[in-house]
Amino acid sequence: MKLTLHAHAKINWSLSICGERPDGYHSLDMLMQSIELCDVLSFESARFLTLTVDGQPLPTGNRNLVIRAASALNEALGQHNGARITLKKSIPTRAGLGGGSADCATTLIALNRLWNLRLPLRTLQQIGLKLGADVPFCLQQGLARAEGVGEILTPIGDAPRIPLVMVTPGGGLSTPAVFKAWSDGGDPMTQIDNLALADALKAGDFARAQALSHNDLEAPAVRLMPRIGELMEHFRNLGADFVRMTGSGSTVFAAFANEEVARRAAQLTPGAILTHTAAPI
Repeated sequence: MKLTLHAHAKINWSLSICGERPDGYHSLDMLMQSIELCDVLSFESARFLTLTVDGQPLPTGNRNLVIRAASALNEALGQHNGARITLKKSIPTRAGLGGGSADCATTLIALNRLWNLRLPLRTLQQIGLKLGADVPFCLQQGLARAEGVGEILTPIGDAPRIPLVMVTPGGGLSTPAVFKAWSDGGDPMTQIDNLALADALKAGDFARAQALSHNDLEAPAVRLMPRIGELMEHFRNLGADFVRMTGSGSTVFAAFANEEVARRAAQLTPGAILTHTAAPI
């Protein structure tokens, strides 16, 4: 049996830091949406767990999130199932797009089928949360408000399909480094009405959506990598209807009401990726 699945990236329409938790993580309030940009994973039954990434076999014991997800499933059930896994990467790393979490979530879904485990989504989310804060959302996908560290999800129906152009400058940013820069810089915490923001996006009112949106990590990320701010201004000058940095960066994305304007912006932006938001898969 062979399964081939797509691991979809995500964007943050907003990210508000609500405080620091006793465990050292931060409480967040975010509006997130899956997008069509994806990695591709294939799974086949095998005696042992192996992973090949872009044609290169990874050594035994590698801590890639795909292998960690498979191992976590086995550990949760006290089993020793194997699989031959191949991964083709398209999602940039260290980008705020949740690529590793998407691969992890897709692995949990695929192996739940391949190994005939029949675990419910909630159980997969509980296992996934131990591997990464974005994994529960990547398991659910679509459009959702995410609170806590990202595990408290409120699905929002009628997710719109919106053209996006995005660039990941400078090889990405370290999430811990961006949070440290936020803390050291004394940047404020904002309050966001994410349900109103979702309504604005569904209505195609990008001006209102931009006014309602904020990412508390943008300012520290720009201090670490000024190119982020330059790209945001670049997209505004190209007529983008909405511009934001996703997650902890470094990816900057621009949303457009018009497909042709989006294509033109992508052509005028070196390194740009043209994609769209996606509904639940």
